[in-house]
Amino acid sequence: MTTIWLKLILLILSGNLININTEEPEYQKDIIVGAERFSEYEELLKGKRVAIVGNQSSLVGESHLLDTLLARKINVVKVFTPEHGFRGKADAGAWVKSDIDEKTGTPLVSMYGKNKKPSSASLTDVDLIIFDIQDVGARFYTYISSMHYVMEAAAENDKEVLILDRPNPNGHYVDGPVLDMKYKSFIGMHPVPVIHGMTIGEYAKMINEESWLEGKIKCKLTVVPCENYTHNSFYELKVKPSPNLPNMASIYLYPSLCLFEGTTFSVGRGTEKPFQIVGAPNFDGVYTFTPEPTEGAKNPKHKGAECSGYDLSSYGKYEMRKLAKFNFKWVYDIYHAHGDKNNFFKSSGSFKLLCGTDRLQKMLVAGNSLEEIEATWKDEVIAFKEMRKKYLLYPDFE
Repeated sequence: MTTIWLKLILLILSGNLININTEEPEYQKDIIVGAERFSEYEELLKGKRVAIVGNQSSLVGESHLLDTLLARKINVVKVFTPEHGFRGKADAGAWVKSDIDEKTGTPLVSMYGKNKKPSSASLTDVDLIIFDIQDVGARFYTYISSMHYVMEAAAENDKEVLILDRPNPNGHYVDGPVLDMKYKSFIGMHPVPVIHGMTIGEYAKMINEESWLEGKIKCKLTVVPCENYTHNSFYELKVKPSPNLPNMASIYLYPSLCLFEGTTFSVGRGTEKPFQIVGAPNFDGVYTFTPEPTEGAKNPKHKGAECSGYDLSSYGKYEMRKLAKFNFKWVYDIYHAHGDKNNFFKSSGSFKLLCGTDRLQKMLVAGNSLEEIEATWKDEVIAFKEMRKKYLLYPDFE
């Protein structure tokens, strides 16, 4: 296939040669998240020493969960902070230090860096751990890995876990290769597809009942579900779930574009459109951008260098949620259009970790068709969907 034809395909996919339907999506307004259903869990907290695993997304209306619980005289003894920190401003992968919350004086204990799992010592003054973080439904979005370690630590130390559930903005489909456990890492800990189509509450139930915790132990788990949510609901997030997912376009594109993090191509960290654009120096694209240090991306890939590629922001906002598919086509087409295929994948092997398998990279290099590659996970997804049914708390999309 010629480079000109590949550019034409990518132009179409990025919305530059077609009229994208720019009608604003209709998001469901009456969803009540678990944290807002205080009457459902207040009795569980009374008389207990409580820890929160939370960040900037842990909201009860306009108030932070920590502030809400303290105002209600709940004994919150500490907050465990995951990737990006308590206020959600740290870079992806950056070390998050333990500290004190300036507003309330509550101790903040890092769960990212050396200690991804709460230690036994950190739980001696805790009876119950609340997990309340907005997820985006992709296997490599690390908050579900943090949840795994919280559940494991709780089970090992005889503590309770309370999940305050939130909608999954990508919960309306399931797709992508299932993780081969040979490629287990913090960006993929469980044998699930790239897009698992579950809320954190449903996912926690699956972790517990499928015996995925170390030693097949189980934690004392309670989930407070959302009201008025189904897997056909489209829910607009109130705050950024992390620094480089600033809007719904980025959230819808993230499961497909994140694979480029394992390549030499930038996904726009350090620009105004993270996870909405893709490009690299010395690539023949139609959109240029220059990554520079920003909050949440202090040292972005290709910092200060002009990158050429494609702007997918309009497609992400208006079309991607309707596509309901793991769109491997962007990786496939850009790989075949790239002049230096030997330097397309990062030498670290992170592309395989993100895919959860080495199969996709091998087939790309071998010249297999897109259809042949996509066919490799079809049966895996069917089998996972069957298992997933056991843990759903809400009406499914099918």
